[in-house]
Amino acid sequence: MSPYTKISFEDFQTKLGSAGTGEKHWFLISQARIWKYGNAHERSRILEISSVSLGGKVISCSDEFFADASNLLKVEPALSMKGQFGPKGALFDGWESKRHNPTYDWVIIKLGAPGHIIGFDIDTTNFNGNEAPQASVEALFSNGGDHPREKDDKWKEVLQRVDLGPSSRHLFKIEKTVDSYTHVKLNMYPDGGIARFRVYGIVAPALPSTSEYLDLAHVLSGGRVVFTSDQHFSVGPNLLLPGRGKDMGDGWETKRSRVPGHKDWAIIRLGAPGYLQEVEIDTAHFKGNFPESCDLFATETSDDLPSEDAFWTPILARRKLQAHRQHVFELENSEQVHTHVRLTIYPDGGVKRVRVIGRRAEDPSTSPAIQNPAPTAVVQTPTHNPPTATTVNGSPHYVPISELAAVNGLSGAGTEPSTVGAPPKPTTTNEAQPPHSTAEGPITITAVALTHEVYAAYGDVIQAYSPTTSGPSQVGITSANQGSAHKFHRLSPIVSSYPPNVSSHAIPAISVFRSTPIGAKLGEDWPVRLLERHSHTSQAFVPMGTGGDLDTPHAGRLEKTGRAYLVIVAHNDDKPDLSSLRAFVATTAQGISYFQGIWHHPMISLETTIDFACIETQIGDPGNRLNCEILELERAGLTVPIVKVPSL
Repeated sequence: MSPYTKISFEDFQTKLGSAGTGEKHWFLISQARIWKYGNAHERSRILEISSVSLGGKVISCSDEFFADASNLLKVEPALSMKGQFGPKGALFDGWESKRHNPTYDWVIIKLGAPGHIIGFDIDTTNFNGNEAPQASVEALFSNGGDHPREKDDKWKEVLQRVDLGPSSRHLFKIEKTVDSYTHVKLNMYPDGGIARFRVYGIVAPALPSTSEYLDLAHVLSGGRVVFTSDQHFSVGPNLLLPGRGKDMGDGWETKRSRVPGHKDWAIIRLGAPGYLQEVEIDTAHFKGNFPESCDLFATETSDDLPSEDAFWTPILARRKLQAHRQHVFELENSEQVHTHVRLTIYPDGGVKRVRVIGRRAEDPSTSPAIQNPAPTAVVQTPTHNPPTATTVNGSPHYVPISELAAVNGLSGAGTEPSTVGAPPKPTTTNEAQPPHSTAEGPITITAVALTHEVYAAYGDVIQAYSPTTSGPSQVGITSANQGSAHKFHRLSPIVSSYPPNVSSHAIPAISVFRSTPIGAKLGEDWPVRLLERHSHTSQAFVPMGTGGDLDTPHAGRLEKTGRAYLVIVAHNDDKPDLSSLRAFVATTAQGISYFQGIWHHPMISLETTIDFACIETQIGDPGNRLNCEILELERAGLTVPIVKVPSL
C-alpha cells in the first residue's frame, strides 16, 4: 500500500491571482504553506511537472469515447458545458470513457520534466453522476525509446486506489518518491469522467559539465523566481518557462504605474552558481504594453532571497526594449560567479521570457540552488527596491545557444538608440575579456545567432521584420507598391572615405560572391587563421536565392538552398583586437554589413554554397590595400582563436 494524505484545497494551494483563471498558471506552486510537507526549501521547489507548459502530454489511453484524454492536462480550469451535446452525447471538458467497463480505464502521461513526485490533484469538476468513483496512480522512469505500455513491468504504484466524488477537487499528498519518474499512469475504476489531472513534484535537472553553456535560469535547470515587486496580470515564474508561449497570459505583466520614476523588478535564483555570459529578454506578444527599457544586476549568496543589504553587481546597463521581439545582450562582469539576477523594467509592463546563458561554476550536486532552492513568489510587498540604474560601458552581443534554431530574424538593424540611461556606443576596443578566454591558451568563442543588438558594434543587420512592429524603433517602415509590400528604410548606409587622390575613382557597385564551404562545420570547432578589413568603405553582403527548381537558361541556379553562414568580426586596433573577437550565425533571411575598418573573416557558408550580393565602394584596383587589407594571424604574431560552431 502506498501511504497518502488527503488535504483540503486551502492547505494545498495559495491563490495565484484569481484561482479560476488559466492565465495565472496553476502549475507553479508558489509558497511554503502550500504543502504540509518537508522543509521550506523542499516545498519551494514543487512544480506541476505534468504541465503542458513544461511539455507534458498524453501518450495513450484505454478509451476516450465521450471526451478526449488530452483535456486532463489543460492549464485552464474545466469549463461547464452543461446543455451542450455532440454526436456521442453530452459534452464535457475532461476525459470520459464509455460505460460498463468490467475492469478499469487508464491513461499514460509523459511528464513535462523528470522529477520526484509529491502529490496529485484529481479534479472531477462538472462530472456529476458520471464521475470516476475511484482512481490510482502508477509511475515509471523511461530512458527513451518506445513509450511505455499499459502492462509494462516497470510501473510502480505511487498512489493507491482512492475514492473520488462528484464535481470536486481531490488533493493527495504522498511522501516524496525516492526515484525520479518520467511517466505516470492514471487508472480510474471502473470508468467515467475526470476533468483535470495534475502531478506535483520536484524537478530532477540533468545539468551539463562546467564547460558547457546552458540557460541557468530555466525552470528545468532548477531556476526559480524568488521575488517580484508586482505581478498584477500574470506571474513572475512564467519568465522561466520553456518556449515563447501562446499569448500575454503566460508571461510576467505588472500593473500600469502612474508615478514618475516607477520601476518593477523580479529576482531570479539560478539553478546553479555560474559565470554569466548573455541574457535574452523576450517581449513576445507584448505589443502595446512592453517595458520602455530594462537593466540587470547580479549577486552571489547562499540565501534563497538576497538580503536587503546584498551587494548587486551591474551586468547589463539600461537598454531600450521593443514590442514582440527577442532582445539579446552580452553581460558585463562575466568573470564573476553569480547565484541570482535581478531584472528591473522601466516603468512597468510585460516580459515573456528571460534566458540567462552561462557556465556552471561547480558540480551540480553541491549547488545551493539545487540543495536549497528559492521559493517562487506571488505578489509581495516590495522590500528589495533596486537602486537607480547606472550606465555601464559594454557592447551588445549574443543570443542563447539553446534558442539558436528558433531565432529567425526577430531582432533588427540600425544604430544603438540614443536614449536616457542607454549605454554609450562601444569604442573600438573591448577591455573585458570573454569568460571563455585565458591568458595561457587561445581565445575560444561560441558563434551565436545574429540579431541587431548583438551585432550593433560591428555593422548592421539587413532584414525584414514580422510583425513590422518588432523592428528597431529607428527603422522607418512604410507601405509600398500600392499596399503589396512593406519597405524597411535605410537599414545600412553605404559609406566610404577614400583619400582625395583616389576618391574620384571610387565607385559604389554591386558584386556577387559565390561562397563555398571552407571547412567550418556545424557542431565543431574552427580555427580563425586570417582576417581582413576595408579601411575606407563599408561592405554589405545579402544572401541571394537559389531559383528553386526553375531551370531557365543562364540562371546560374544553385542545386541546394543554403540555411546559414558564419560571420566573424573584431574591432580595429591597427591589428585586430582579439579581445573583441565575436562570431555569429546568420540565417539566409538576413544580410549583414561591416562598418569601415572592422576586421572580419571572408564569408563562410555553412553546409552548402551560397550566393551573396556584395555592396561596397571600390577604386577599381583589386590588389590595392586601400580596398582590402588581409592579415594572417600567425605571421602577425597573434594566437589563432577558436570558434565553436553550434549545431542548428
